[in-house]
Amino acid sequence: MLPPLVQVRQLGRIEYRTAFAAMQAFTDARDAATLDELWLLEHPPVFTLGLNGRPEHLLAPGDISVIQVDRGGQVTYHGPGQLVVYVLLDLRRAQLGVRQLVTLLEQSVIELLVQYGVAAHARPEAPGVYVGQAKIAALGLRVRRGCSYHGLSLNRDMDLEPFSRINPCGYPGLRVTQLRELGIFAGLPEVQDLLMRILIRRLGYTTLRTVTALPPLSLQEPSHA
Repeated sequence: MLPPLVQVRQLGRIEYRTAFAAMQAFTDARDAATLDELWLLEHPPVFTLGLNGRPEHLLAPGDISVIQVDRGGQVTYHGPGQLVVYVLLDLRRAQLGVRQLVTLLEQSVIELLVQYGVAAHARPEAPGVYVGQAKIAALGLRVRRGCSYHGLSLNRDMDLEPFSRINPCGYPGLRVTQLRELGIFAGLPEVQDLLMRILIRRLGYTTLRTVTALPPLSLQEPSHA
Protein backbone atom coordinates (compact mmCIF):
# COMPACT_ATOMS: atom_id res chain seq x y z
CA MET A 1 0.00 0.00 0.00
CA LEU A 2 1.27 3.49 -0.87
CA PRO A 3 2.35 5.43 2.25
CA PRO A 4 0.59 8.80 2.61
CA LEU A 5 3.91 10.63 3.19
CA VAL A 6 6.42 11.55 0.49
CA GLN A 7 9.78 13.20 1.09
CA VAL A 8 10.67 16.12 -1.19
CA ARG A 9 14.31 17.14 -1.50
CA GLN A 10 14.88 20.77 -2.54
CA LEU A 11 18.47 20.48 -3.76
CA GLY A 12 19.21 23.63 -5.74
CA ARG A 13 21.94 23.40 -8.40
CA ILE A 14 24.17 20.33 -8.14
CA GLU A 15 26.52 18.48 -10.46
CA TYR A 16 24.90 15.76 -12.54
CA ARG A 17 27.34 13.03 -11.48
CA THR A 18 26.64 13.79 -7.82
CA ALA A 19 22.88 13.43 -8.23
CA PHE A 20 23.26 10.34 -10.44
CA ALA A 21 25.39 8.53 -7.85
CA ALA A 22 23.01 9.52 -5.07
CA MET A 23 19.97 8.18 -6.97
CA GLN A 24 21.66 4.85 -7.57
CA ALA A 25 22.81 4.54 -3.95
CA PHE A 26 19.38 5.48 -2.60
CA THR A 27 17.67 2.91 -4.82
CA ASP A 28 20.13 0.16 -3.90
CA ALA A 29 19.78 0.87 -0.16
CA ARG A 30 16.02 1.31 0.10
CA ASP A 31 13.74 -1.35 1.56
CA ALA A 32 10.01 -1.93 1.88
CA ALA A 33 9.71 0.74 4.59
CA THR A 34 11.64 3.49 2.78
CA LEU A 35 9.64 6.58 1.94
CA ASP A 36 9.26 7.53 -1.70
CA GLU A 37 11.06 10.71 -2.65
CA LEU A 38 10.86 13.50 -5.22
CA TRP A 39 14.07 15.47 -5.85
CA LEU A 40 13.88 19.02 -7.23
CA LEU A 41 17.05 20.48 -8.69
CA GLU A 42 18.95 22.11 -11.54
CA HIS A 43 22.18 20.97 -13.16
CA PRO A 44 25.13 22.88 -14.60
CA PRO A 45 25.38 22.35 -18.39
CA VAL A 46 25.63 18.66 -19.31
CA PHE A 47 24.55 16.26 -22.03
CA THR A 48 23.36 12.83 -20.91
CA LEU A 49 23.21 9.81 -23.18
CA GLY A 50 20.70 7.09 -22.28
CA LEU A 51 21.12 3.33 -22.48
CA ASN A 52 19.98 3.27 -26.10
CA GLY A 53 21.74 6.50 -26.96
CA ARG A 54 23.54 6.65 -30.29
CA PRO A 55 26.70 8.78 -30.44
CA GLU A 56 25.71 10.18 -33.84
CA HIS A 57 22.96 12.18 -32.11
CA LEU A 58 25.73 14.19 -30.44
CA LEU A 59 26.37 16.64 -33.25
CA ALA A 60 28.84 19.08 -31.69
CA PRO A 61 28.92 18.93 -27.88
CA GLY A 62 31.91 21.28 -27.74
CA ASP A 63 32.91 22.20 -24.20
CA ILE A 64 29.85 20.63 -22.55
CA SER A 65 30.47 17.28 -20.86
CA VAL A 66 28.73 14.12 -22.09
CA ILE A 67 27.79 11.53 -19.47
CA GLN A 68 26.59 8.00 -20.24
CA VAL A 69 23.71 7.13 -17.92
CA ASP A 70 21.41 4.19 -17.22
CA ARG A 71 18.02 5.72 -18.03
CA GLY A 72 16.04 4.92 -21.13
CA GLY A 73 16.06 7.17 -24.15
CA GLN A 74 18.63 8.96 -26.25
CA VAL A 75 20.51 12.21 -25.65
CA THR A 76 19.24 15.27 -23.85
CA TYR A 77 20.59 18.47 -22.32
CA HIS A 78 20.36 19.78 -18.77
CA GLY A 79 21.33 23.28 -17.75
CA PRO A 80 20.57 26.25 -15.50
CA GLY A 81 17.00 27.47 -15.77
CA GLN A 82 15.61 23.97 -16.33
CA LEU A 83 13.57 22.32 -13.56
CA VAL A 84 14.56 18.69 -13.02
CA VAL A 85 12.35 16.35 -10.99
CA TYR A 86 13.70 12.92 -10.08
CA VAL A 87 11.08 10.39 -9.01
CA LEU A 88 12.40 7.77 -6.60
CA LEU A 89 9.36 5.56 -6.12
CA ASP A 90 8.64 1.98 -5.09
CA LEU A 91 6.55 1.07 -8.12
CA ARG A 92 5.54 -2.33 -6.80
CA ARG A 93 4.20 -0.80 -3.61
CA ALA A 94 2.40 1.90 -5.58
CA GLN A 95 1.12 -0.69 -8.08
CA LEU A 96 2.38 1.46 -10.92
CA GLY A 97 3.79 0.20 -14.20
CA VAL A 98 6.50 2.11 -16.04
CA ARG A 99 4.12 3.20 -18.80
CA GLN A 100 1.63 4.38 -16.18
CA LEU A 101 4.33 6.43 -14.48
CA VAL A 102 5.44 7.99 -17.76
CA THR A 103 1.84 8.97 -18.52
CA LEU A 104 1.37 10.35 -15.01
CA LEU A 105 4.47 12.54 -15.36
CA GLU A 106 3.44 13.76 -18.80
CA GLN A 107 -0.09 14.56 -17.67
CA SER A 108 1.25 16.41 -14.62
CA VAL A 109 3.28 18.75 -16.85
CA ILE A 110 0.31 19.17 -19.20
CA GLU A 111 -1.87 20.12 -16.22
CA LEU A 112 0.76 22.62 -15.07
CA LEU A 113 0.79 24.27 -18.49
CA VAL A 114 -3.01 24.41 -18.63
CA GLN A 115 -2.94 26.43 -15.42
CA TYR A 116 -0.79 28.96 -17.27
CA GLY A 117 -3.15 28.96 -20.25
CA VAL A 118 -1.00 26.82 -22.55
CA ALA A 119 -2.31 23.73 -24.36
CA ALA A 120 0.19 20.88 -24.50
CA HIS A 121 0.15 17.22 -25.43
CA ALA A 122 2.09 13.96 -25.20
CA ARG A 123 3.19 11.76 -28.09
CA PRO A 124 2.97 7.99 -27.54
CA GLU A 125 5.87 7.31 -29.90
CA ALA A 126 8.15 9.91 -28.29
CA PRO A 127 7.78 10.36 -24.50
CA GLY A 128 7.72 13.92 -23.28
CA VAL A 129 5.48 16.96 -23.44
CA TYR A 130 5.05 19.15 -26.50
CA VAL A 131 3.55 22.54 -27.30
CA GLY A 132 2.70 22.37 -30.97
CA GLN A 133 5.70 20.65 -32.54
CA ALA A 134 8.19 21.87 -29.93
CA LYS A 135 9.29 19.84 -26.92
CA ILE A 136 9.13 21.52 -23.53
CA ALA A 137 9.66 18.56 -21.17
CA ALA A 138 11.73 15.40 -21.52
CA LEU A 139 11.33 12.11 -19.65
CA GLY A 140 13.69 9.27 -18.91
CA LEU A 141 13.40 6.55 -16.27
CA ARG A 142 15.28 3.61 -14.87
CA VAL A 143 13.62 0.85 -12.84
CA ARG A 144 15.75 -1.35 -10.61
CA ARG A 145 14.53 -3.75 -7.93
CA GLY A 146 11.01 -2.55 -8.67
CA CYS A 147 11.91 1.08 -7.92
CA SER A 148 12.25 4.07 -10.23
CA TYR A 149 14.78 6.85 -10.49
CA HIS A 150 15.67 9.60 -12.98
CA GLY A 151 12.51 11.47 -14.04
CA LEU A 152 11.60 14.60 -16.00
CA SER A 153 13.09 17.92 -17.02
CA LEU A 154 10.98 21.01 -17.76
CA ASN A 155 12.48 23.91 -19.70
CA ARG A 156 11.63 27.08 -17.80
CA ASP A 157 14.01 29.99 -18.50
CA MET A 158 17.29 28.77 -19.97
CA ASP A 159 19.75 29.07 -22.82
CA LEU A 160 18.37 26.70 -25.47
CA GLU A 161 21.44 26.94 -27.72
CA PRO A 162 22.98 23.66 -26.49
CA PHE A 163 19.98 21.75 -27.83
CA SER A 164 21.19 22.72 -31.33
CA ARG A 165 24.36 20.69 -30.66
CA ILE A 166 22.37 17.44 -30.44
CA ASN A 167 19.41 15.68 -31.98
CA PRO A 168 17.16 16.11 -28.93
CA CYS A 169 15.95 12.71 -27.73
CA GLY A 170 17.28 11.26 -30.99
CA TYR A 171 15.05 13.31 -33.32
CA PRO A 172 16.92 15.39 -35.91
CA GLY A 173 15.53 18.88 -36.20
CA LEU A 174 13.23 18.59 -33.18
CA ARG A 175 12.35 22.06 -31.95
CA VAL A 176 12.65 22.81 -28.25
CA THR A 177 10.78 25.50 -26.34
CA GLN A 178 10.48 26.77 -22.76
CA LEU A 179 8.06 28.56 -20.46
CA ARG A 180 9.64 31.97 -21.10
CA GLU A 181 9.12 31.67 -24.87
CA LEU A 182 5.46 30.90 -24.18
CA GLY A 183 5.06 34.11 -22.19
CA ILE A 184 5.25 32.40 -18.78
CA PHE A 185 7.70 34.30 -16.57
CA ALA A 186 6.97 32.51 -13.30
CA GLY A 187 9.96 32.06 -11.02
CA LEU A 188 11.43 28.71 -10.12
CA PRO A 189 9.81 28.50 -6.64
CA GLU A 190 6.34 29.05 -8.10
CA VAL A 191 6.76 26.47 -10.87
CA GLN A 192 8.30 23.91 -8.49
CA ASP A 193 5.52 24.34 -5.95
CA LEU A 194 2.75 24.04 -8.51
CA LEU A 195 4.25 20.99 -10.20
CA MET A 196 4.84 19.30 -6.83
CA ARG A 197 1.23 19.84 -5.80
CA ILE A 198 0.06 18.26 -9.05
CA LEU A 199 2.47 15.32 -8.86
CA ILE A 200 1.72 14.57 -5.22
CA ARG A 201 -2.01 14.59 -5.85
CA ARG A 202 -1.73 12.36 -8.91
CA LEU A 203 0.56 9.93 -7.07
CA GLY A 204 -1.87 9.67 -4.17
CA TYR A 205 0.17 11.12 -1.32
CA THR A 206 -1.57 13.18 1.36
CA THR A 207 1.38 14.83 3.12
CA LEU A 208 4.95 15.77 2.33
CA ARG A 209 8.14 16.40 4.24
CA THR A 210 10.76 18.74 2.77
CA VAL A 211 14.52 18.46 3.27
CA THR A 212 17.38 20.32 1.59
CA ALA A 213 20.24 17.81 1.31
CA LEU A 214 21.06 14.65 -0.58
CA PRO A 215 20.96 11.36 1.33
CA PRO A 216 24.32 9.77 2.15
CA LEU A 217 25.68 7.85 -0.83
CA SER A 218 26.16 4.59 1.05
CA LEU A 219 23.71 4.82 3.90
CA GLN A 220 19.96 5.27 3.57
CA GLU A 221 18.56 7.85 5.95
CA PRO A 222 16.00 6.58 8.46
CA SER A 223 12.82 5.88 6.56
CA HIS A 224 10.36 6.44 9.39
CA ALA A 225 8.44 9.71 9.60
